[in-house]
Parts: sequence; C-alpha cells; structure tokens
Amino acid sequence: MIRHVIWDWNGTLLDDTEACVNSVNRMLEVRRFPLITVEAYRQIFDFPVIRYYEKLGFNLATENWDAIAVEFHRHYAEYARHAPLRHGIEHVLATLSETGFEMSILSASEINILNRMLTEHGIRNYFRHISGLDNLHAASKLENGKMLIRQINLPADDVILVGDTCHDHDVATAMGIRCMLLTGGHQHESRLPSDDMVPSTDVLIQKIRSEGQLTDAQGVRHAIPERHNRLS
Repeated sequence: MIRHVIWDWNGTLLDDTEACVNSVNRMLEVRRFPLITVEAYRQIFDFPVIRYYEKLGFNLATENWDAIAVEFHRHYAEYARHAPLRHGIEHVLATLSETGFEMSILSASEINILNRMLTEHGIRNYFRHISGLDNLHAASKLENGKMLIRQINLPADDVILVGDTCHDHDVATAMGIRCMLLTGGHQHESRLPSDDMVPSTDVLIQKIRSEGQLTDAQGVRHAIPERHNRLS
C-alpha cells in the first residue's frame, strides 16, 4: 500500500521537453549541426546525458563537457521560464497531500536550480525531501535515490517513484521500489517498460488511489476515500 510518492521533476512534474529541445537546437545551430524535433529528441534522449550529446554529434574529445553543460543551462534558463507544470499535476499534488500521502523529489537537476523552480511554481511545500545533484552534468540520481530511500525510512512496498524515463525505472529498481512512468515526457513511450507506463495524470491518481492508504492517529490504516481523489 502506497504511503510515500517520490517524484521526478523534469518531464514528470515540469513539462519542459520543448524547452530542452529549443535549448539544444540553439547549441546545434551554432555548430551547424542538424536541428532536432521533439519527436526525435524523445527517441534519443538518454542518461547519463553525455550519451545523448554524443548521439547529437558533439565530439567530447575536443569539446569540454563542463562548458557544454553550462551552455545548455544558459539557454534552458531562458526557455524554462515559460515551461508549465504537466496538465493536472497541481491537482494530483494537492489531492495526495490532503489525503495524507508524503511526497519527495528525486531529480538529476542541480539542487539550487531545482529549489528555485519548485518555489517559482508554488509547489515546494508539498515535498518532505528534495534531492538534486551538486552539478550541471545530469549524470545519474541513483546514489541520491539510495540515500533518499533511507531518509524516508518506510518499507519498500509503501514507496513508489513516478518518473518519465527508463532511468527512473532503473533507479526505482535499484532502490527496491515500484515505478510508474508518465508518457509524454522526455522519452518516447515505445522506449518505456510497458508495465510501468501511465498515459495521464487522471490514470496516475486512480492507480495511486487504488493502492493508497491513510494512517490515523492510532496507527490504523484506512483506504483513501474515492471522493478525495477525483480529478475535475
């Protein structure tokens, strides 16, 4: 029974795929490389992110990886200002919070950027733990995930990770917890494990509700009333 939901940020809570495509196209244009579409991006985006840049044609033997990461984030800061939350996410967060779920963030974003964006979108207070990286490389959040699950200190069956990429699935597996993957994020659904896929926030809240529970002051667990979980 789910009691704690760990959320990925980029592509799961934040609808920033287009912002990422626009940012990398600025970089490709300067280098006179072919530009990419959102569809092409979803087919090649990968973790660690350095692999994705190699697929785009960047030569990491001649270009400095730190400089590439800084260049991307300079453009991303411009485009991400206009990136909204995923459709229905605010209602999902409010519903889960009101009905007793605890929630955390596990992201490959740099922690200061992550905290700023969560605050700007007005949702930071929903999360008990916020875990991000201390650099711009977006390599992996696996080690942070292992630390986070120890902080949460609940049985593995009581925790679920909601993400949008195969990396989220791999991280959840390494953490010993289940995973749900929202389609329409940073990777095409054809690349995602079919058993984990969730097509919309409506379906997501239904799935979490069906396995969720509340614990009262006496420690007795109760199923969550459906009336609290209906999206308008």
